[in-house]
Amino acid sequence: MKIKAMLAASVMAVLPFTGTFAQKYDGVIDKTVALVGNSMILLSQIESEVRMMQFQGYVSDRDLRCEVLENMMVSKLFYTQAQLDSLAVNPDMVEASLNERVDNILSEHGGEAEVEKYFGKPLHMLREEWRDVFVEQNLAQEMQREVAGKVSEVTPKEVQQYYRRTSKDSLPVIPTQYQYSQIVLYPNVERAAMAVRERLLEFRQRILDGEKFSLLATLYSEDPGSAMKGGELGMASRTIFWPAFSDAAMALKEGQVSPIVETPDGFHLIQMIRKDGDMFNARHILLKPRYTAEDRDSAFIRLDSIRNVILADSITFQQGAWKFSEDTKSRTNGGLVANPNTGAPFFDVDNLKPADFKVLQNMKEGEISAPFESVDDEGRSGNTVYKIVRLEKIRPSHTATVEEDFNVLLDITTSNKAMEAIEKFIKEKQQTTYIVIDPMFQKCVFLRDGWVK
Repeated sequence: MKIKAMLAASVMAVLPFTGTFAQKYDGVIDKTVALVGNSMILLSQIESEVRMMQFQGYVSDRDLRCEVLENMMVSKLFYTQAQLDSLAVNPDMVEASLNERVDNILSEHGGEAEVEKYFGKPLHMLREEWRDVFVEQNLAQEMQREVAGKVSEVTPKEVQQYYRRTSKDSLPVIPTQYQYSQIVLYPNVERAAMAVRERLLEFRQRILDGEKFSLLATLYSEDPGSAMKGGELGMASRTIFWPAFSDAAMALKEGQVSPIVETPDGFHLIQMIRKDGDMFNARHILLKPRYTAEDRDSAFIRLDSIRNVILADSITFQQGAWKFSEDTKSRTNGGLVANPNTGAPFFDVDNLKPADFKVLQNMKEGEISAPFESVDDEGRSGNTVYKIVRLEKIRPSHTATVEEDFNVLLDITTSNKAMEAIEKFIKEKQQTTYIVIDPMFQKCVFLRDGWVK
């Protein structure tokens, strides 16, 4: 998966952001500045990509236009070969990328009318232009995967060779890692949810009786970003919100207040301000379940009892997790927690929940903690959970070795081998593909030789 992500990232999305190709750049009207096979690269496309990258805060120590042009030419090489090999476009990926782009732009500009004014053309025409770009990008990425997929599987010998020929200073440093098991109890979700619902029903009645929604949102909403604006979210696409939230909002008329809506964030009241197609602007009041000292004390007493039974050697921690833990993922592993980012049972400090790290950092291997309050990965019960943990192992920070970190070095060796195959492909295609670059870009310092012939 890491290799696929790397390959996808290496093909830059070239999205037209200017409304017209009649725009001048340093006195030059838009024109073709490079030809790769039968594919043209326009000056306006380069300027559009530069504009987007600068807007996103991208910084380079190279000439940014030269960098963009080279990335576009690389993409064209893969795209041309994909056409020759009759690779198929993944329409679902294209449409997903297109919809994400349109939604982001609509949200950024505040609606369809503003987008059409900014780009100088109807949204349906913009969608068609962007769809063509994403089709080309998808084919180029598929071709890169084809090239990388032909690389033979990395052998242990190759991993060892990489390790031996790489200086110690260049090897990855593995940070301190923790392996731990847990027994988790959840608070009384139903009681806390009922208390939140009752509070929101009170707010809703007060609004219907004439109080301002915005004032109550400012005073009570637990969404800090919108609370300071009277609960207002701003004009945005429905796709950026939880489906339950969007569905409830879009069902409202302007000024109307929703019933209580539950999402993984908590419980909401929504007031519609304005709708425009699939865009809307609404206010909301968010409240999250809050648990009482009684919930906490009850869970801590039970966890203390479980801990004492384990310490008395009546049962093992693993058996205690199987029998008592309410976290289904770790319970099936006897309480052993797997890192969701890697699938491995080791966590870097940055991957640990703050409450868990605060406890683990002061423990010794084999020690079982006192009960403490933490949060849940699933967003269940408003995220609050109570737990005890057993520290299984600490792996101190160290430079990667074949013995301890074979999988890390395997990933690096595999990635390097794939990139070598990709660079070899680029070099070969440079030599056999008709490439012409306009004189205004021939003085560019490219990363690869062979572009200017």
